[in-house]
Amino acid sequence: MESKKDIHAIDNIELVFLKMEDYEEIKEAMREAYSNMPEAYWKEHHINTLITKFPQGQVGIRIDDELAGCALSIIVDYNNFDDHHTYREITGAYTFDTHVPEGNILYGIEIFIKPGFRGLRLGRRLYDYRKELCEKLNLKGIIIGGRIPNYHRYSSKMSPREYIDKVRKKEIHDPVLDFQMSNDFHPVKVLQGYLEGDKESKEYAVLLQWDNVYYEKKSKSAAIKKTIVRLGLIQWQMRLYKDFEELMQQAECFVDAVSGYRADFALFPEFFNAPLMSDYNHLSEPEAIRKLAEYTEDITKRFAELAISYNINIITGSMPEIVDNNLYNVGYLCKRDGGFERFEKIHVTPDESKVWGLQGGNAIRAYDTDCGRIGVLICYDIEFPELSRILADEEMDILFVPFLTDTQNGYSRVRNCARARAIENECYVAIAGCVGNLPKVHNMDIQYAQSVVFTPCDFSFPTNGIKAEATPNTEMILIADVDIGSLRELNQFGSVRNLRDRRKELYSIKRANR
Repeated sequence: MESKKDIHAIDNIELVFLKMEDYEEIKEAMREAYSNMPEAYWKEHHINTLITKFPQGQVGIRIDDELAGCALSIIVDYNNFDDHHTYREITGAYTFDTHVPEGNILYGIEIFIKPGFRGLRLGRRLYDYRKELCEKLNLKGIIIGGRIPNYHRYSSKMSPREYIDKVRKKEIHDPVLDFQMSNDFHPVKVLQGYLEGDKESKEYAVLLQWDNVYYEKKSKSAAIKKTIVRLGLIQWQMRLYKDFEELMQQAECFVDAVSGYRADFALFPEFFNAPLMSDYNHLSEPEAIRKLAEYTEDITKRFAELAISYNINIITGSMPEIVDNNLYNVGYLCKRDGGFERFEKIHVTPDESKVWGLQGGNAIRAYDTDCGRIGVLICYDIEFPELSRILADEEMDILFVPFLTDTQNGYSRVRNCARARAIENECYVAIAGCVGNLPKVHNMDIQYAQSVVFTPCDFSFPTNGIKAEATPNTEMILIADVDIGSLRELNQFGSVRNLRDRRKELYSIKRANR
């Protein structure tokens, strides 16, 4: 038996592309790796075909100029196969005619390490290269048919499915399956009759898959889907305006400012237009806010125009709106492509109900934008975690929260809940509020705010989960870049995976039937 390589005696480790002059070394390495199957090595014409068809996919590791292991791969159009294929079928009866450069899956044909070099984590290096290649070529993922070489010892006692479950629970050790799962591959199904003559595995294999979180579906559109998204938050100073036009001039000033920094979104606070109620201070609070609702349509139209002219997606904050004589707290997403969406405040506070007669809305959904999927929850709604989890299940990337709070207590509730929502739902959460005071508007006397962009807490994000935050109680804008790609990576490889690790067999959140 070949002795193990002493790690302290290694001078050089190099990842190399295989060449035909390496063939004899490849052959000998395979015979050592599969000593129980001495004739199970690739013939010279096989290696030549692989190198000719797909040189990037055929790599080896040299330690002090000795070939220690190899990984062989092809690209297939997986739409032409199904999850019941055999090794012979996926390789085109070992001709590798199934390799198509325009395919969508990197298929692992072979990976092996010579016994004398095992324990040095060389297999992980080869898999890391495969993952980088998959990302570089924008393929959907990597698929392999993993042997289960220890299954023959248990085949009389349990089915392959039971065996895999015990391997997953660490009750049984399988060198191949343990290795694949430790490299972030997840079992998809059991394949029967996968590799002819594989007596150790009883000709069973496990179809394993690694998903490329950076994969972008090819599009015929000229638009580029952004992964780095710039947010512009408006921390709005409450002040009196002489009329509607002056208020909208101030709003446009902020839109101009954040678009000047090439922001993709502008977020206004809840009830930023409340100063317009000053003309109706002689009326009761319910009457005054219904007069304010008369401006909502015009404000929305103006924001829709600004979104197009300044090339920015605008979340209008929120405004009162009357529908069938019921008063709601609503807002609009005005997209820079001309489209728009309406969102509603689902939960109204006791004060909003008692003083103004506001009703809770019913619409909960995520919205598609040119910068990913977003959600909007108005102020109090962020304190109900079920809402953001529903949006997360709709693949929300960024959650926007326009808010209005009068005390630090109220602000702390919004802030702390928003921070938790970012962690729970693996998303970014941006909150923007109003500051200052309105002495001539009933029920709107004082405001307290500090606008913030929250992130999950993991290695790719700030350690405290805060991307950026404004100066408290000061009129200003806050600009922050967020990386959507980091969310994809977090979902797959995070230190903890809140969305993937949910025990859905024990609990669930679902919409009520209406």
